[in-house]
Amino acid sequence: MTDIFSSTFLPALSPAAFSLVFLIALTLTTGLRAWLSLRQLRHVAAHRDAVPAEFASRISLDDHRRAADYTRAKTRLALIELAVDTSLLLVFTFGGGLSAIDRFARELLGGDGPAHGLTLFALVGMTGFIIGLPISLYRTFAVEARFGFNKMTPALYVADLAKQLLLTVLIGGPLLWAVLWLMGAMGPLWWLYVWVTWLGFNLLVLLLYPTLIAPLFNKFTPLPDGDIKRRIEALLTRCGFASSGLFVMDGSKRSAHGNAYFTGFGRSKRIVFFDTLLEKLAPAEVEAVLAHELGHFKHRHVWQRIAVMAALFLVFLWLLGQLIDQPWFYAGLNVAQGGTAMALILFSLVLPVFIFPFGPLMSALSRRHEFEADAYAAKQAAGADLIAALVKLYRDNAATLTPDPLHSLFHDSHPPASQRIAHLKTA
Repeated sequence: MTDIFSSTFLPALSPAAFSLVFLIALTLTTGLRAWLSLRQLRHVAAHRDAVPAEFASRISLDDHRRAADYTRAKTRLALIELAVDTSLLLVFTFGGGLSAIDRFARELLGGDGPAHGLTLFALVGMTGFIIGLPISLYRTFAVEARFGFNKMTPALYVADLAKQLLLTVLIGGPLLWAVLWLMGAMGPLWWLYVWVTWLGFNLLVLLLYPTLIAPLFNKFTPLPDGDIKRRIEALLTRCGFASSGLFVMDGSKRSAHGNAYFTGFGRSKRIVFFDTLLEKLAPAEVEAVLAHELGHFKHRHVWQRIAVMAALFLVFLWLLGQLIDQPWFYAGLNVAQGGTAMALILFSLVLPVFIFPFGPLMSALSRRHEFEADAYAAKQAAGADLIAALVKLYRDNAATLTPDPLHSLFHDSHPPASQRIAHLKTA
């Protein structure tokens, strides 16, 4: 265990005091999330039978009702998921679940060390996966299928899970081993070494994802010649954007939802369109959607978000560095024996309880980026085409036009439809 100067920064708490603090925070956060979901259910239901005036000429009442029903179905499932996740957290901590898994891992391997840490993470992760699997299956094969979005077959679902597990073992395993080793070997400043390692790993994944990881799950084919390609190439020239290619992704083999994005950086940048998007939008509308994505690039939003997340992760690691040697941190959560792996697991489980109320701050940053990208698109393409494209995407993706404002503030990274369209009209 590292010798960290925790007492300099953290108050001395008794295990009972920390237990009380955690339970109060868990109660408040869970109550807030449930209250927001109930607000969403009531608000969407109250506006189900009337299309907002600004959309009345473009979206039918049937489509509006379908979006309301889809939103309510997802929100009800989120409430069930909240109850399951909260119960699992209590079982892991006060129910002694983590201690039991830790004892089993120690008996299995005969001691502590990175191998014990990897085993502990694997067992905890597998437990969470098994408990969450029924909800995942219901979301895919019941909710998404009921509203016509799911295209996933059971065989493809299993294949995806197998690939994700393989990537977790081959990529996540070595990273986790390196993190656990650094936590135990680098002294009081281990958190700084871990942060540098994490940052380098994420940049490497950004570089390799387009060409090595994404093709494991989807097929990418060059965008065929035609009006769309000519428009996009002209747009890229106007914007001074160089990419390694324009590709169409077979998103329709899993879902009917449509999207477009660019990924990678440097010479590995590529622009990707879902085939479902190209089927639903006119060429001018596709151009406008891409102009929006290029707006994110031109305003350096991706790098800004990476910088924000890197700064937050550094703060969180520093905080973990202050907690890792505090006996009350473990005893207050009913964990019998501490350690680097246990500290990391406990911290990852507890942290969301305390930071959820600050969600609107990240949402505000994301929404500002969306407005800036929309304004850029209105200059480089046509604002009217982007509005038409957005309305089609709201309709075809069954995105509600009338979300509860408070729920949206906590959960939605994009502005509500009415605000976004109004902003585009002024741009």
